[in-house]
This record gives sequence, structure tokens and C-alpha cells, in this order.
Amino acid sequence: MKIAIQMDPIGPIDIEADSTFRIAEEAQARGHELFYYTPDHLSYQEGRVTAKGWPLEVQRVKGDHFKLGERVVVDLGDFDVIWLRQDPPFDMFYITTTHLLQRLAPRTLVVNDPFWVRNYPEKLLVLDFPDLTPPTTIARDLDTIRAFKDRHGDIILKPLYGNGGAGVFRLTESDRNLSSLHEMFTGFSREPLIAQKFLPDVSNGDKRVILVDGEPIGAINRVPAEGETRSNMHVGGRPEKIELSARDREICDRIGPLLREKGQVFVGIDVIGDYLTEINLTSPTGLQELERFDGINVAERIWQAIEARRM
Repeated sequence: MKIAIQMDPIGPIDIEADSTFRIAEEAQARGHELFYYTPDHLSYQEGRVTAKGWPLEVQRVKGDHFKLGERVVVDLGDFDVIWLRQDPPFDMFYITTTHLLQRLAPRTLVVNDPFWVRNYPEKLLVLDFPDLTPPTTIARDLDTIRAFKDRHGDIILKPLYGNGGAGVFRLTESDRNLSSLHEMFTGFSREPLIAQKFLPDVSNGDKRVILVDGEPIGAINRVPAEGETRSNMHVGGRPEKIELSARDREICDRIGPLLREKGQVFVGIDVIGDYLTEINLTSPTGLQELERFDGINVAERIWQAIEARRM
């Protein structure tokens, strides 16, 4: 198949951790033809969705992990599969790319389905499953957030469309910084904030469960660094091997059919203790860590699911 990958610049990536690199590596091993472009070179041109980029070959050699062909403009409608893999922020630039890529259906398969990536942001899709999630409020109004904190005491406050642990604050019962944080956030953004009851189980780790076509494949545990609340690997969280629990499987059984129906082939959910906190559709990570810990080929499972959809 002809595969196009829409991603951030490939040069700086860590080939030992980057999930997009592993997806491309497995595609190449399966005989698929790769093309790479960055989202700022996605265009709509008089009825065609095009991209300016390069034929791509990848290799697992640090410092020499990719080779590019001659730069060309291609009609993305000529491709079998396009991967939507740039990282958030989930802003209007990101949202516009989903509108353009959506125009390629049904001839071209976009993974994950851009219509539902746009309409199911990670911190909002969980609202469909209130019995699986910790107490949550989404608001821009300070009084609403303050009332939530008064009810629950110890809370997490973060931007609704943030990522990678950026801008995540824990406010304990005695903390007096809510007004200042609200002033700071609303001073540079019109977006609401999300507040959740703090889950002490985060000290034992924030579990990333990977689902392929709605089925759980495995999990890694991300343990916060000493003195940290955030467990994201971007901010020093330590990945470790962990098994899926009965509760993890219960959560996946509930959300899996919806993910499969909506074309979300590669998804990473976050679970703290017994609670689902996020459903990551935009550019999930953790694939390589899971493969190393469990000795399985997750990328193969992903491509098998895609190839089945293209038959």
C-alpha cells in the first residue's frame, strides 16, 4: 500500500521511544511504500487535498534513522492510508488538518479517523463514561471551579486541551493559589479548564493502556519522579512493566466498541487506580515501551487491523 505519514519533523525524534517511527518501521517491513510530510505542508487545492513532502525510508540507526527522496507535491487521494500523527496542542491548526483529511474518505483511510479525533478530544470523550472517571468539572468560571474544590478538597487543575503534563497543577485542601492560577490561564487562553478530584493512587503510577481497534493489547505504568504529581514521561515519569488488571479490562470492554466503530485504530487510555482519566486519540505514545516490556509486536497488530480495513 501507499502510506503517507503526517507528523512533526522526523529529524529530532528518539527512535527508541517514538511510536510514529515504530509504525513506519513496521509498515516498511511489510512492503508498504512510505511518504512523509509535516502538517504545515498539507493543503487544499481546487478540489484536491495535497501535501508537499518526501518519499521516506527508515532504519534503526541513531543519528541516521531516515532517508528522504526528492521533495514533491502529492495528491493524498492517491494514497491507501494516511496517518494523522502530529503531536498536540489541539488548537485550530490541528483541527483544520482534520477537516482537510476528512475530505479523503472513503477512498483513503485516515488513521485515526479525523472526524472523531476532532469531535472526541482526550479529556472530553471520557465524559461519556462518568461512572468510570473521577469527579470532574469543566469550566472557565472561577466560582464553579472553586465550588468543585470546596467539595473535593484536593484537586488537579489543568488546561482542557493541554498535553504532555504541561500546565498540570495539584491544589491541596490548604492551597490558596486557585485564583492566581485561574487568572494566569484565562489571561492567555479563552479555553475552559478541567478539574478532577486528586487520586492518591497516582503515586503508584499512571497506567497507559494501549488498544488496537478497540481491543486492549497491554499496558505500561508511568511512575512520577520523586516530588512530582505528574507521571508523563515528558516530565520525568519512569515507565515500568505492569499487567492489565480486571478493572482495566472492564474499562476497555466499555469503551472498546465505541473506539472501533469510530475508526480509532491506535488509542492510549490513562488509568489511575480504578479510574479512567483520559482517552488519547490524537497521537498516542507508549508503543515501543510496551513492545519491550511484554515482548510483543504491537505495531504488527496495528497494521493487521489497518490492512483488514483496506481489504
